[in-house]
Amino acid sequence: MTWIDIGALEDIPRRGARVLRTAQGCVAVFRTADDRVFALDDRCPHRGGPLSEGIVHGDAVTCPLHGLVIGLADGRARDAEGGKVETYPARIEGGRILIDAARLLPEGRAA
Repeated sequence: MTWIDIGALEDIPRRGARVLRTAQGCVAVFRTADDRVFALDDRCPHRGGPLSEGIVHGDAVTCPLHGLVIGLADGRARDAEGGKVETYPARIEGGRILIDAARLLPEGRAA
């Protein structure tokens, strides 16, 4: 994996998110109440709502448009609507958030 530093953990409030704009689209980077980080497409599979504006609770986020609950670890909807969003490897190292750049670049481009 090719890890890139996208900012300090403290830049994202607990139970909050920030948007990372990439060549492949927007990625929502979430921080949970217990300081874990997750990254997934910032687009709800139901109606395309901005997940980064949703409510983070436990290890999930609720879409602000229609209340679909998405698991942060696997990107899967947790109710009857179904659907899934793409997830991206993310980790914390030395208080900094790192994300795997390989899947954020346009296809055919090396990091």
